Amino acid sequence: MAKETVLATYRVRAEEEERFTELLATHWDTLRRLELVTDERAAVYRSVDEPPTYVEIFTWVEGGFDKAHDHPDVLTVWEAMGRLLEPRDGQLMWEFPHFLPVAIGG
Repeated sequence: MAKETVLATYRVRAEEEERFTELLATHWDTLRRLELVTDERAAVYRSVDEPPTYVEIFTWVEGGFDKAHDHPDVLTVWEAMGRLLEPRDGQLMWEFPHFLPVAIGG
């Protein structure tokens, strides 16, 4: 089974951006410490527009996604992050689509 890469999108309340970025660092550190994600550090991007939207891209190890949903350390971070987000423009406060690698060309 191929490892899944997630493009996590977070719609952050403007007044909570500083706290959110602190939690985002904790998020990665927690996932890595628990060996739920690969060694490749997450890539993080911030929208140019306001209010801020963040995208975090990382790859789960095989089975990491399921284990994360049962681990209290991860759930604590996710719960704290959720309090800093908001639905926006008809979109959810956060989204987590998963992708598989595709080989294209030579």
